[in-house]
Amino acid sequence: MKYRHIVWIVIGILLIDQIVKYWIKTNMALNESFPVFGSWFQIHFIENEGMAYGLKFGGEFGKIALTLFRLVAVIVGFFYMKKLVREKYHTGLLICGAQILAGAAGNLIDSMFYGMIFSESTNSTVAQFLPAAGGYGTFLHGNVVDMLYFPLIEGFFPKWVPFWGGEHFIFFRPIFNIADAAISVGVIAILIFQKRFLHKPGEEKEKPVGTQPALDDKIA
Repeated sequence: MKYRHIVWIVIGILLIDQIVKYWIKTNMALNESFPVFGSWFQIHFIENEGMAYGLKFGGEFGKIALTLFRLVAVIVGFFYMKKLVREKYHTGLLICGAQILAGAAGNLIDSMFYGMIFSESTNSTVAQFLPAAGGYGTFLHGNVVDMLYFPLIEGFFPKWVPFWGGEHFIFFRPIFNIADAAISVGVIAILIFQKRFLHKPGEEKEKPVGTQPALDDKIA
């Protein structure tokens, strides 16, 4: 696989991620939802200020730090992917790396620019793209758009369960986006196939040294 193939994978995932986010942002009010497949797969529009799957990180300063960390990670990631391509690592590792890189870049775009190019989304209003009055935030202060929701199982914990007995639960509760999914799929695939993916080209596997029969034994 060549480096340009990595770039095209990243661009493809980024385009899908950003097109979906743009449509959600300009067609749905905050917390609006609609079913895709029954009740177990829904499009549910939320925004978060922090990490993947709605996690947060240290308030205003933490948000800026996280955005800058993402920026550095994406830049370093492109150089590292070029190194892996040059050293001819396994194609599976390169594809997974491209997915992770694209996911990080997708959420980075939200954090860096969405506050500047969109008006605020609320429970009663749909955001506008490039509003005349300006965006809802400034550079590095955009919110990440999430929309994929899979409440596969919903119910109540049995009374005998410690701490959560009788409480309502939903599995899978987190709402995420295509960028998050790309990162998760890439990381999980690397963990599952790490022995194959992380084997450096040119490294010979050690072969067990067998006991060679003595020359006298062969003659005998």
